[in-house]
Amino acid sequence: MDSLHEFGTSNTDDGPSINFSTNTIITNPTNPTTPTSNTVGSSSSSSPSSTLSRYENQKRRDWNTFGQYLRNHRPPLSLSRCSGAHVLEFLRYLDQFGKTKVHTQLCPFFGHPNPPAPCPCPLRQAWGSLDALIGRLRAAFEEHGGKPEANPFGARAVRLYLREVRDSQSKARGISYEKKKRKRPPQPPTALPPPPNASQ
Repeated sequence: MDSLHEFGTSNTDDGPSINFSTNTIITNPTNPTTPTSNTVGSSSSSSPSSTLSRYENQKRRDWNTFGQYLRNHRPPLSLSRCSGAHVLEFLRYLDQFGKTKVHTQLCPFFGHPNPPAPCPCPLRQAWGSLDALIGRLRAAFEEHGGKPEANPFGARAVRLYLREVRDSQSKARGISYEKKKRKRPPQPPTALPPPPNASQ
C-alpha cells in the first residue's frame, strides 16, 4: 500500500465539518452564521472538471468528502489504515444527512410505499445512494493507487451492510429492490430462405 496516495494530513481541533447533503465544508463550525463554506473539492484555479463526466465529477467529490471525513476522525485516520469497519462508520455517519423516511416496525405506516400522513420515523440515506457511493469510492480507491485486495470499500462487511440496509428499507418502505428485468423489444420473425424451385 506504499504507492497509495494519501489525503492531505493538515488537521486542527476545530477543523472543518462536512455537510454531505450539500457537499460543503463549513470551515468555521464555532460560528455557523459566518458565511465561510466552500464546495468540497473546489479550487481557485481552473479545474479539469468541465471536461469530466458527471460520474467522474461525483466520484471526485465523494473521494474528497471521504478524505475530509478521515481527517476529521478522532483520532485522524490515514487511508492506508482505513478498514471496512471505518467505511461502515462513515456510512452510518452519512445517515444524519439522509432524506429517505425509513419506518420503524412500530410505525403504522411500516411497509407502506406511500404513507397518507407524516410520522416521526427517522430519515436515512437511501440504499441506492449508499450502493452507488460505495461503487464510486471503490473505483476511486484503486485509481489512487490502492490494491484491489486491500480495498476497504469492497470489504465483505461493507457488502453485508449494504444488503442489510437494502432488505430493511425494502420492508420498511414497502418497495421492492429486485433488479427489474429489461423487456426486450419483440424481434421481427426472420425470413426463411425461399424453398428450392421445384421446376428446375
